[in-house]
Amino acid sequence: MKVQGPFAFDQTGILASFLDPLAVAAIGIFAVSTFDTDYILVKSENLAKALAALKQAGHHLIGE
Repeated sequence: MKVQGPFAFDQTGILASFLDPLAVAAIGIFAVSTFDTDYILVKSENLAKALAALKQAGHHLIGE
């Protein structure tokens, strides 16, 4: 999943707002950060559960 960016350096907690709901749902992740955005990788068998956890946390998902 791609976190829509770019984000200013003074905006803190953006990646954590995605990772916290996934941690609560017991979904393992691999996060990759770039200068412009972040990517959150999950195993394909966990994708539906991850998307549901992010929606429940109030995130807007594009391209689903």
